Amino acid sequence: MINHHPGRVSATLLGLLPFLLIMLIYSLASQERLADNPNDKLLPGLEQMTAAVDRMAFQEDRRSGDYLMWQDTTASLARLGMGVGIAASLALVVGILNGVLPLVRANLAPLVSALSMVPPLAILPILFIVFGLGELSKVMLIVIGTAPIMMRDVAQRVRELPGEQLIKIQTLGANSWQVITRMALPQVLPRLIDAVRLSLGPAWLFLIAAEAIASTEGLGYRIFLVRRYLAMDVILPYVIWITILAIVIDQCLRLANRRLFPWYNAGGH
Repeated sequence: MINHHPGRVSATLLGLLPFLLIMLIYSLASQERLADNPNDKLLPGLEQMTAAVDRMAFQEDRRSGDYLMWQDTTASLARLGMGVGIAASLALVVGILNGVLPLVRANLAPLVSALSMVPPLAILPILFIVFGLGELSKVMLIVIGTAPIMMRDVAQRVRELPGEQLIKIQTLGANSWQVITRMALPQVLPRLIDAVRLSLGPAWLFLIAAEAIASTEGLGYRIFLVRRYLAMDVILPYVIWITILAIVIDQCLRLANRRLFPWYNAGGH
């Protein structure tokens, strides 16, 4: 069986099968609960969730006049983009320096390793105390939670570059700056995009946690706001929407990596 590869159509159908089974099981369970109690809130039906999405996304809020779902989406994506962007920039700089320069590696590598072991959610109260309850604390949680892991990943990628390349570029008279910009940087950029993709899951987790504790808008804020009313017809669509956003962002990064660095992806990455 290890040599039997499904065709394109078969692979698509096999990939959709688990989702269809989950939807079927949920639908049957929801129908059973609603049949016993039409006011049951635990497993809302499709009609209830559709009405909730229409209310949240396509009708103005009576208090603020805003379309809450789009307002929450914009706020969360702005925080996520800023946090991941800062983390990726730090990872690129620190990771390359750690990978190329032994003195920097001896100085910073232990600190990066230690920071990568700190549970980010454990220091969330500290971030709120230091940076306040505004946007900065939420962004910093994402940065602290994702940057050290990406730094280690980038540094490891740099150290895995063939030693022959380093010898050749130095033989041609390159200095340290040229080694970084002409040898390490071009080869590590696609790996950085992969590291960002792998960090998106934790980044969403930290964002939702921060928004749930201290925020007035955002996807995480809305989920934890309506939970007190057991509004599963709102919570489930929001969770599905977050998942869709995460998949779209991941696929956009994947496509960008393939288009910008075809030589990297030709190697099977």
